[in-house]
Amino acid sequence: MSSETHPTASDSAPEGRGWRTQLHTVIFEADTAAGRAFDLLLIALIAVSVLVVSVETVPGLSARAYAMLRALEWGLTVLFTIEYVLRLIAVRRPVVYAASFYGLVDLAAILPTWISLVVPGAGVLMVVRVLRMLRVFRVLKLTRYLAEAQTIGVALRASQRKIAVFLFAVATAVVIVGSVMFVVEGPEHGFTSIPASMYWAVVTLTTVGYGDIAPRTGLGQALASLVMILGYGIIAVPTGIVTSELALAARAPVALNTQQCVSCGADSHADDATYCRRCGAPL
Repeated sequence: MSSETHPTASDSAPEGRGWRTQLHTVIFEADTAAGRAFDLLLIALIAVSVLVVSVETVPGLSARAYAMLRALEWGLTVLFTIEYVLRLIAVRRPVVYAASFYGLVDLAAILPTWISLVVPGAGVLMVVRVLRMLRVFRVLKLTRYLAEAQTIGVALRASQRKIAVFLFAVATAVVIVGSVMFVVEGPEHGFTSIPASMYWAVVTLTTVGYGDIAPRTGLGQALASLVMILGYGIIAVPTGIVTSELALAARAPVALNTQQCVSCGADSHADDATYCRRCGAPL
């Protein structure tokens, strides 16, 4: 018998693929000790970053304190930039990951600071980094919450056409009511134009009622009363649509795991899934 051994799949794999797989495990997989530690550290840094941006806007800071906060902000931004690049390297389809929800959030978390070099004040937009903390549900293995989030997403997607038709009807009503109020009240009562009258219609229809524009004539007040009553009914419509779809989506719950695709970085896969729900790569 020959003592020659056949190479295993890991032996025959390119060297680059091995370190990329390890990098993916650390960055994307919360099921491992290294991945969990990395994600918990990342969440802590994100929290510190949001706190720094918030404190920077407080008036009365000394020049030294402001300089320290700016230095910390830039240090965190550099770390997040390196992390974003490593995420693109770790997946086999970086373009797919970059276009995903978390990919766009990760990019939006670092862009404001770099843009602030050209556009002063853009750095305050870094508070979008707080969205990255949505990963806490995966890191802490709160898969129950992932399933509930998916249920809400399914309900919202199922409701979007109905809500779109509803919003179109509301927009039409706003145009009509605004035009009528412009004719009835006129500029002498604050309804200086149809757009201004449409603004009043939106404020009244949503029951906000700022009071900066108000009808003075009897006919205008009667029309305003009808719009107010209609507003209460309108508020209930989208709520009912989404609630109905939520009830339907909740009848077919899906068990999810925390595994992420090595190809595109997608997560929230079903427990029994063997292929990625987004790109079809093996899990």
